[in-house]
Amino acid sequence: MLERLHLLGFAEGGWGVALLAAAAMTLLLSVLGFVLGAIFGGFAAAGRLSSGRVPKALASAYGTVFRGVPDLLTIYLFYYGGSIALTAIARSLGSDEFVGLPSLATGVLAIGIISGAYQAEVYRGAYLAVERGQFDAAKALALSNIQMLRLVIVPQLLRHAIPGLSNVWQLVLKDSALISVIGLVELMRQAQIGAGSTREPFLFYLAAGSLYFVIAGITGQVFRFGETRASRGITPR
Repeated sequence: MLERLHLLGFAEGGWGVALLAAAAMTLLLSVLGFVLGAIFGGFAAAGRLSSGRVPKALASAYGTVFRGVPDLLTIYLFYYGGSIALTAIARSLGSDEFVGLPSLATGVLAIGIISGAYQAEVYRGAYLAVERGQFDAAKALALSNIQMLRLVIVPQLLRHAIPGLSNVWQLVLKDSALISVIGLVELMRQAQIGAGSTREPFLFYLAAGSLYFVIAGITGQVFRFGETRASRGITPR
């Protein structure tokens, strides 16, 4: 085992650079998907909290579908469905070539929509956890709706939401490995390539697992820092 570690090095014949580049791609994919999910989740949470029947029904349907359908199936549907749509458009313009969606863009969109369904519930629960007296106090100070959200509601909402968002982030990080099925060379796919080329699957999958652990550990510290910052001045109960 030890004599094979040179395969993970950075010298000629080593896969260290390729694995680190793939880890960077995994991080980029996860961050972009998580941020896009925050946008989808914010709108879905607003719909769930709305008094209107249509936005509430649409937001509920969105959450039910994308939390109930397997993530891998969602990725396949987006990739192949989008490619079929683009190919049909291209053929209507006179082209006979198959047009495939870019793997990274498809992965970001799929992960964003999937994670948005989970983030919506986190934001909704955090909003409901804000004490009603805070809303009354903001109105008593004659704050506008925008001021009330920016100065009063959002800071307290984040305090309640960050722990849940940390869990969603871990799901996003793991889901990023599924994007390898549509051709994106992220960490899992690079480990598969290395394992197949060198016939050392245990070594490469162990290396990939270690890099996932490092990414999860570092990003977990970021969320813990954010939780601490959001909880400043709050006395633990």
